Amino acid sequence: MDAHRNKTVPFLGKISTFLLSAMMVVAIMGPAQALGFQEETNDYNQYSGEVVDESTNKPLVFATLAVEGTNISTISNTEGNFLLKIPKNVISQNVIVSFLGYKSKTVPLSQLSEEGNKISLEISVTQLSEININAPKDATALVRETMAHRDDNYFENSTLMTAFYRETIKKRRKNVSLSEAVVNIYKTPYDSNRDDAVELYKSRKSTDYSKLDTVALKLQGGPYNTLYVDIMKYPEYIFSPESMSNYKFWFDRSTRINDKLIYVIKFNQLESVLEPFYQGELFIDVENKILTNANFSLNITDRKKAAELFVRRKPARVNVWPTQVSYRVDYREKNGKWYYGYSSVTMEFKVDWEDKWFNSIYSMNAEMAITDWENNMTGELPRNRERIKKSIIMSDEATGFSDPDFWGEYNIIEPEKSIESAIKKIQRQLRRTERNSD
Repeated sequence: MDAHRNKTVPFLGKISTFLLSAMMVVAIMGPAQALGFQEETNDYNQYSGEVVDESTNKPLVFATLAVEGTNISTISNTEGNFLLKIPKNVISQNVIVSFLGYKSKTVPLSQLSEEGNKISLEISVTQLSEININAPKDATALVRETMAHRDDNYFENSTLMTAFYRETIKKRRKNVSLSEAVVNIYKTPYDSNRDDAVELYKSRKSTDYSKLDTVALKLQGGPYNTLYVDIMKYPEYIFSPESMSNYKFWFDRSTRINDKLIYVIKFNQLESVLEPFYQGELFIDVENKILTNANFSLNITDRKKAAELFVRRKPARVNVWPTQVSYRVDYREKNGKWYYGYSSVTMEFKVDWEDKWFNSIYSMNAEMAITDWENNMTGELPRNRERIKKSIIMSDEATGFSDPDFWGEYNIIEPEKSIESAIKKIQRQLRRTERNSD
């Protein structure tokens, strides 16, 4: 593995930041028009439905649906619902539906209806006898070996990816802000120390700041917050050679993904380490030494130190600190090589006003899913003025939800019912405001 960027700050500590102020004072210049997309047409078929557990009928959250023989894919939402758009010239392929710990299912497109599809997956049971076959004895050594095999197992070519990005802000259970975007990601090879670049293609938002108690709360970094959760591309944020010694790794259980034996390795920082590091689970293909998935969270032992990592700006009379910061990343396989497919960041924090009896609880979620990709043969990155800045605030950059055909043929993650309700409510409020001002 090449020597990667030397980052001493914790994972996403300088990228995933909150911006709080009594007034909205941040202005972001609009990025240039993105490249690589065709004009919108109706030359596609659309399928919607849900993915559930076969025995319990419970929704499977963030299940992957990929069209066989193509690079087209999508993700089910937190209610198990999915929306998949496929060009009409792709008519004979199958959809591969997969979920961590379940048997993958192949569904012919010809068997899918436009809506109301229900795809059930069966839990994959691993026999105890399988676990003992060539079982590694040292969890730490397996993690180190997996990181060392990165250049062999992940994309070695430059790739131009289409991705769907969404971020939401909630006050307790009420949706306050929703921003979405379709972006181009110029993914550099995994053995390269060049950062990926992002271009904004389209974006939209729905915001009701009246629920924020006069505090304008914003997430800075936009898609970069999720992009940097790709820990195989950016190991310096969590598993740099120097930081590995801060962790304890141990074997927890095994499962199967796409008929491959997967070891689940848990990790946590050593008790002697005082700085905030991480705890979580790594899903590793034992035979090939490949990280297929990871879930982890920041250890918040000192709320002042945690606040310094994430709170960029706030009013003087307000104390703000995170109570939860968690991450997820999923990888996908194509022709024997793996690549970044989906990631999410969830942050919960308290806002405590000095002159109020009660504090407020807010949550932020950012997620991004790769919906299509192609080889970037030249390997060229966009010019700086065409890229999204890492300081972008998507809720400032995006426009409204007025165009019903805004997303055209691009795959998005189906919105939750609560989000849809919030959008409709805010739209009604905006229309009433416009009528009253006329």
